[in-house]
Amino acid sequence: MDAARGLALFGMMAIHVLPAADEDVEPTLTWLLFAGKAAALFALLAGVTLAFTTRKARTEGGHFLAAARWSLAARAGLVTALGLAIAYVDMDAFIILAYYGAMFLLAVPLLGVSTRTLLIAAAGFALLGPALMQGLRDYLPAPGYDPTFSTVVTEPGVLASQLLLTGTYPAIPWLAYIAAGLAIGRMSLDRTRVQLVLLGSGAALAAAAWFGSRLLLAGPGFDRLLASEPYLGSDDLQGILVWGTDGYLPTSSWWWLSIAAPHSTTPFDLLHTMGVATGVLGAMLLVARFAGKALLLLSAPGRMTLTLYCTHLLFLGTGALADLPEFSLWLQIIAFVIFAVIWQRAGKQGPLEKLVSRGAASARDSVLRRHPDTRSAKRGR
Repeated sequence: MDAARGLALFGMMAIHVLPAADEDVEPTLTWLLFAGKAAALFALLAGVTLAFTTRKARTEGGHFLAAARWSLAARAGLVTALGLAIAYVDMDAFIILAYYGAMFLLAVPLLGVSTRTLLIAAAGFALLGPALMQGLRDYLPAPGYDPTFSTVVTEPGVLASQLLLTGTYPAIPWLAYIAAGLAIGRMSLDRTRVQLVLLGSGAALAAAAWFGSRLLLAGPGFDRLLASEPYLGSDDLQGILVWGTDGYLPTSSWWWLSIAAPHSTTPFDLLHTMGVATGVLGAMLLVARFAGKALLLLSAPGRMTLTLYCTHLLFLGTGALADLPEFSLWLQIIAFVIFAVIWQRAGKQGPLEKLVSRGAASARDSVLRRHPDTRSAKRGR
C-alpha cells in the first residue's frame, strides 16, 4: 500500500516537472505512464486507507460509526484548508488537495454502506458523474486556476462548483475512485488470490475502457466530434485524444464523453484509470510478498505523501531548477527518499500527516466522549 502510494506521489511529481512531449512532439514515456493515472492511483488508495481506518467503526456501528464520520469530515476540512492555503504560492501545477478534501466530505455517507453498494456507487459516479458535469457546465460559473481562502469569501459559488464539477479533479465524478477504494479495502488483501484478482480485473477494466473508447471513435464518434466543433481539424482532435483539452471538455456534443484522454473525466477516462490503479495495487501487493524490503524506496515516502507532496509544490513555487527538469525531479526524489527513510526509522509520523490525524482523532473522540457507555463497552471487549 505504502509503495503504491509512493509511486503515485513520484508519478504526479514527474508530470509536474518533466516535459510532456519530446523533440518530435510525441508524448514522452512519462506522459504515457503517469498522466491522469498517478492522481487516480492516489485517490483510489485514499479509499482503501479509509476502509482500513474505519473497519472497526463499520463493524461496531452506532456511535462508533458516527464518530468515524465526524473524523472523516474533520480530515476533509483540514486537507481542504491546506489546499486553499498552499494555492497562494504561484506554481505551474494543479493542486489536488482541496478537491481531495471535497471527496472525503462526500465520502462520509459511504462509510457504513455494504460492499455491493460501494461497487454500484463507484460505477454510478464513473458513468453518471461525467454526464452531470457536462449537462451543468454551461450553467455553472467558469472555474479559476486553483481556489484559495479568498475564493471562499469572494466567490463561494465558483468554489463549490469548481470543487464538485468543473475543476481539474471534480469531486463528484472522482468519488468513483474513493468508492472503489473503499470496496477494495474490505477485501483480504494479504491473500495471493485477491492480489491476482486485483491485478487481472484492473488490467481487464483498463483495457476494456480504452478499447471501448477507441471503438466508438473509430465509428461515428470522431466525425461527430469534428462536426460539433468547426474550428477543430483532424490533427487537433487527435492531439486532444493524447493530451486532453487545454481548457475544459466542450459541451457541444455528448460524444465528448466517449474520449479517454488524460484528465478528461469522462466515463472511459475514469474507468480506464481506475483499472490501471487497481492493477498497480494488485501488482505492488504481489511484489511485496517476495521483495517487500526492496520497496522501501517507495514505501517510506508513501507513508508521508501529504508532507512530501506539499514540499514538492512549495519547491515548484520557487522556480528553482525549472530549466533542468530531469535534475530537479531526481534531486527531489532522492531528497524525499532519504528524508522519509530517516523519519520512518525514527518511528515518527509525517508532520502534516500528524497534524491532520490529530484533528481527525479529536473530532472522533469528541463524539465518543458524549457517549461514555459506548466507550465503556469498547473497553469491556
